Amino acid sequence: MQVLPPALNDLIEDLGRLPGIGPRTAERLAYYLVRHDKTQALHLALSLDKLHDNIGYCKKTYALISADKQLSDLYTDPRRDKQTVAVVAEPFDIVAIEKTGQFEGTYHVLGGLVSPIDGIGPDQLHINELIKRVKADKVKEVILATNASVEGETTALYINQEL
Repeated sequence: MQVLPPALNDLIEDLGRLPGIGPRTAERLAYYLVRHDKTQALHLALSLDKLHDNIGYCKKTYALISADKQLSDLYTDPRRDKQTVAVVAEPFDIVAIEKTGQFEGTYHVLGGLVSPIDGIGPDQLHINELIKRVKADKVKEVILATNASVEGETTALYINQEL
């Protein structure tokens, strides 16, 4: 005997696959969408449908940008110091730094951290692109803004060795 309709079970399962969303949170989110006006669910579905088509990566920084752009505003802004680069693991790390309002340089997103146990080596990250960029933009300061985990330290050591 099925307690919930298959469509609701499917939604709960799909929401539960998202990182940080456990079974109870997935159920709460699904119930919320069922209980409220259908337009909220449709708006969410439309946002998800447009997601991959409307997001791209900056060709210099690898930050997330609108798909219709080539370069990030954080790179092209003339007020930004292109000779200072904060190296981060993921695009959302930029958000945390930008919230401080203190950093005036540019960024470089690696796309992860070196993690041999997960099969991620330096060649899978944007490290070679960083090295080219340091030369092309005549970068004077590289700030390694990765976390203090083993992977973060391994990545920092590798970058330091290459620069």
